[in-house]
Amino acid sequence: MNKNKEKIRLLVFLFFISIIIFILIFRFAFLMIIQPSKENTVAANPTQEVQRGQILDINGNTLAITTYFDSVTAWIPYLEDVSSTARLLSEALNMDEQSIMIKLASHTGFVWIKRKISTLESEQIKELQSENLLPGITLRQELGRRYPNNLIASHLIGYVGIDNTGLEGIEWSLEKELSPNTDNSTHTIFGNQVFLTIDTNIQFVMEEVAMNALEENQADSVMLLVMEAQTGNLLAYVSVPHFDPNNYSDYDRSSLLNRPIRTAYEPGSVFKIFSLASFMQSGGITKESTFLCRGYFEDVENNIKINCLGIHGIVTVRNILEYSCNAGAAYASTTVNAESFYDMLISFGFGNPTGVLLTGETSGILRNPGNWSLRTKPTIAFGQEISVSAIQIITAATVFANNGVLIRPHLVSKIVSPEGKILRNFGREEIVQVLTPEIANEILLMMESACASRAKIDGIRISAKTGTAQVNDPETGTYSEDNFTASILGIFPTNNPEYIIYVVINYPKGEYYGSKIAAPVFKESAEKLLTLLNIPTDNSNIIEHSGTVYINIPEKIIIGDSMPELFGTPKRLLLPLFMREDLTIIMNGAGYVVNQSPAPGTIITDNTIIILEFD
Repeated sequence: MNKNKEKIRLLVFLFFISIIIFILIFRFAFLMIIQPSKENTVAANPTQEVQRGQILDINGNTLAITTYFDSVTAWIPYLEDVSSTARLLSEALNMDEQSIMIKLASHTGFVWIKRKISTLESEQIKELQSENLLPGITLRQELGRRYPNNLIASHLIGYVGIDNTGLEGIEWSLEKELSPNTDNSTHTIFGNQVFLTIDTNIQFVMEEVAMNALEENQADSVMLLVMEAQTGNLLAYVSVPHFDPNNYSDYDRSSLLNRPIRTAYEPGSVFKIFSLASFMQSGGITKESTFLCRGYFEDVENNIKINCLGIHGIVTVRNILEYSCNAGAAYASTTVNAESFYDMLISFGFGNPTGVLLTGETSGILRNPGNWSLRTKPTIAFGQEISVSAIQIITAATVFANNGVLIRPHLVSKIVSPEGKILRNFGREEIVQVLTPEIANEILLMMESACASRAKIDGIRISAKTGTAQVNDPETGTYSEDNFTASILGIFPTNNPEYIIYVVINYPKGEYYGSKIAAPVFKESAEKLLTLLNIPTDNSNIIEHSGTVYINIPEKIIIGDSMPELFGTPKRLLLPLFMREDLTIIMNGAGYVVNQSPAPGTIITDNTIIILEFD
């Protein structure tokens, strides 16, 4: 009986030992064969590849393109020395060694170390692998995004995440166009191409102008928008500080902020052109209307008093813009009711997104008249108690350039299929008739009179209005004594509006008046734009030409009894000398002659060796 019990115990023991051995064998096989195969397939060979469509400027220059990047992975069972591996990876990938150690220690199989590394990092990893210093470490290719122009138009273009999905800018707002929905097939899917309205050359120059303004004024930020007045196309969309979308994670929140569509601010005196136009359209005032500025606006009945920037006396509508008279604008506001003023501002596009193809656009702040105080209407008249975005301001300005018609802004010119078929074309789009042509043109002429001297350009008529806005201090609930927003809105040429430029300088240090610091930036921008587009001014020298071009044919190079002067001669003109059997000629380099032997004037004999160096 005891022997039977012992036999049963032995069998049970052997049974459990067999199960344990089986589990260990299965686990080993899973780790070494099944799991790596599965991980490798998922990580390196997805069932379907999506080639994200290109983003290009209006001339077809590439702004964003899909390419392959190396990513670093580890297969833990193959690692021989975890500490050494972590140290070497840390040095090659510019990563914290401890963070790599944690990754390696917290996994038993496959793990990503760093995704989509730079070319230099990839070369360093390959070099270590060639020396057999990184067993278990593999480079895998992944599709990613490359932005060849680096900082240029970064806020407009945006960027993608590690999974190649758009996170900001056009990359985000047109995600479905650039990276269409996938199906269950295994073939490669190509996204559509998106052509923007910006011109890379203009964008580059305007970013330089904005960066100089940022540094010279020690400002927090600068916005600079350039628009075609008749089409609504943005030729330049600038917000600085900017960032490199290739390495967007290296930048702070301020640099990544897309200010032209997301920042709402009080516009200051620039807003007077929209207010006065609204009062004229509503029938409250005409261009002949006058108001008395004693240095303040006063509503005795409601005990309201608002200071002006000066004592301007009797002012016309034109004078209100010329002197930037707050009191005059406030008095003009009393000629219309709140609802009429509100409706006019809505028709200009304030209080609502413009609909430009960028996600996250602010509506600004324009409260319903039911929520206005007794001070709201006169203060909105000169640009306070209302918040706008830069894209709203430049869009509203199209009304004055288009005989009173509001034009929709565009940042995308067309969307093209991978086969080259135009899927969507964006052209001039009229939204609403805001003003009569007469009032729109009257305001445009008044703006010409009000144009700051520092914004004027010889030979071209400029209509412009500057602004200097106080900034609300959230801690005190009152306007800051230190922070201001300087701006200028310009339309030109006045007699035939083609371009609109809007400049905003936020929180400059030192001088802060728009007429002094924003106006020169506008002038520089406009002058560079005219040069880039070859637009002549009235002062431009026009050269007449018959149309016939005469080309001088270079004389044949002849070496006679003495050595000629050959400095600066192109190599192609000297090649026929090799046909001379009586000369020994040695030519080094390419381009133009920079050195010759013998020297000019030297007598040539049968034994002379001629040596020519080119660069």
